Amino acid sequence: MANATAPDTDSGDTGAAETVEDSSSGGGGNGGAPSAPVGEKKWYIVHTYSGHENKAKLTLLERVRNANLTEYFGEVLVPTESVMEVVKGQRRTTTRKFFPGYMFVQMVLDDRTFHLVKNTPKITGFLGGTKPTPVPEREITGVQTNMTEGKAKPKARVVFEVGDSVRVIEGPFANFSATVEEVKTDKQKVKVSLSMFGRATSVELDFAQVEKA
Repeated sequence: MANATAPDTDSGDTGAAETVEDSSSGGGGNGGAPSAPVGEKKWYIVHTYSGHENKAKLTLLERVRNANLTEYFGEVLVPTESVMEVVKGQRRTTTRKFFPGYMFVQMVLDDRTFHLVKNTPKITGFLGGTKPTPVPEREITGVQTNMTEGKAKPKARVVFEVGDSVRVIEGPFANFSATVEEVKTDKQKVKVSLSMFGRATSVELDFAQVEKA
């Protein structure tokens, strides 16, 4: 599954996991209570139209409630992270999806739930087609951890490489031109070489303090 960048035209939901809740004590859209689920809930990857992940999620949650199948579903997850970028010298934090065009659904898979998900607007089907394979719990835990870390410490949208020419836009070296010597992606920092008083000087700066020249 490629982690490609795609336009995010979706709005509303922030991508956090939601658990399906039954909003009525009576019957749902099917006119009666279904039998209890057989088997445990597992995670499956679902294809959506890219840019419409959150709309697909909200529609699926509504259809599950209307069909009175809330016991068959758990969380619906659209993994996102916060991304920081500098626009005209101003910092701006936006939300980026880890996996554009996909979401994770925790559910008991049978014919009824399979078709409910597959026939939801903005959803094109399961990863794996008619025989989707559950995602290991440890991988879901890893995705959730990345989401938490991504929200706590926004990542820079721009990716720097050694040799890039940059301009410092913040701090004591603002407006200096520099060259990237080292990139520390895990710390969101770059070491750059700039000329100060006619001498080359190396300084370490946050991604947010520089922009590509």
